[in-house]
Amino acid sequence: MENGKIVFEVEGGHALKGEITPQGAKNESLQILCAVLLTEEKITINNIPNIRDVNKLIDLLKSIGVTVNKLGPGSCEFIAKDIDIHYLETPEYEKQAASLRGSIMILGPLLARFGQAKIPRPGGDKIGRRRLDTHFLGFEKLGARFSFDSDNHFYNIDAHNLKGKYILLDEPSVTGTANIIMAAVMAKGKTTIYNAACEPYIQQLCKMLNRMGANISGAGSNLINIEGVEQLGGTTHTMLPDMIEVGSFIGMAAMTASEITIKNARIDQLGLIPGVFQRLGIKMEFRDDDIYIPAQDSYEIDRFIDGSMLTVADGPWPLFTPDLLSIVLVVATQARGTVLVHQKMFESRLFFVDKLIDMGAQIILCDPHRATVIGLDKQVALKGIKMTSPDIRAGVSLLIAALSANGISTIYNGEQIDRGYQNIDERLRALGAKIRRIE
Repeated sequence: MENGKIVFEVEGGHALKGEITPQGAKNESLQILCAVLLTEEKITINNIPNIRDVNKLIDLLKSIGVTVNKLGPGSCEFIAKDIDIHYLETPEYEKQAASLRGSIMILGPLLARFGQAKIPRPGGDKIGRRRLDTHFLGFEKLGARFSFDSDNHFYNIDAHNLKGKYILLDEPSVTGTANIIMAAVMAKGKTTIYNAACEPYIQQLCKMLNRMGANISGAGSNLINIEGVEQLGGTTHTMLPDMIEVGSFIGMAAMTASEITIKNARIDQLGLIPGVFQRLGIKMEFRDDDIYIPAQDSYEIDRFIDGSMLTVADGPWPLFTPDLLSIVLVVATQARGTVLVHQKMFESRLFFVDKLIDMGAQIILCDPHRATVIGLDKQVALKGIKMTSPDIRAGVSLLIAALSANGISTIYNGEQIDRGYQNIDERLRALGAKIRRIE
């Protein structure tokens, strides 16, 4: 199933109806799963999304020696008692770790518990440069020494004597913050991380580590304090619903003029996400923890108070997440009005707009970071085309565009979508979507 063997065929123009429940959060699960390496005791994790990136990470953990027992759909127990640190020397490890960007987060726990680790240069999305400097500078501050072996592209890290330190991060990287927290939980003394990421995922990780016996305060702010402890124990943890799926489903409902209820959305953890979609003109009601979106024939983009054109930009949490900007861009193509989408954090995330233009959208790509979308107000439907998905989020954006388009769309490289969205075709068919998976 590797290398572009999965194709989604979508017949657009059908309204959807019904309830859909978001999967567990992809970006939370990658760091939570790595945290099982911090203890010999049993850790039970619930609401694990069944997606390619997460399953690859679980396979990697098994290879290192973690015992994984499946308890039910989305629930597993992990016991990291017999870890084989020498597995990191093998070609199999190099292949596994290089194919998965999330593998970088095994470093913090391994350094904390075993004082050593190594990793090949990781892979992942082609959405521009994503530096790992934040991780390594943080480890170095704690006393780790690392060398880059340019022959086999391996980073070797020695950390037999980690000591707490004041660390000012050069950027509020989510994975960088998570990795440094996990490295610091058993370091001697006090670690302070300033300019830390504030995402709900980091808050979830800190809650889990504290239940395991860590001493962390300040999660959810950009100043996190960690008092090192001797060892950590087991716990049970349940993943948040995936906020990117929630945003994707809001956008999908609007584009297809569908009446959809998003169940158990953890509205309290969504930050600006509902508000941004409301500014695009999408109506929604919060019913307990469900988001109800009525069928809307049209939706109008708000303007700023002085009458100027709305700009939607991304930024580190609690600002709007970059993972949903491609969804905003697609939804705006059928709105009434104009919006400037400003992707500040990754320089290649907007490079899928050519496919939307081929479908009939009116978009001006100003530069690699900015696109102006002139909404068609559903006066002209997009038309189905053949296209290829460049990354996870663009893939789902194109899928949403295809669901709203006239005719048949074919989306190649569908495994990009599988990396982040579990059984998306089955779940959309349950709402009435005409979508076929071809392998």
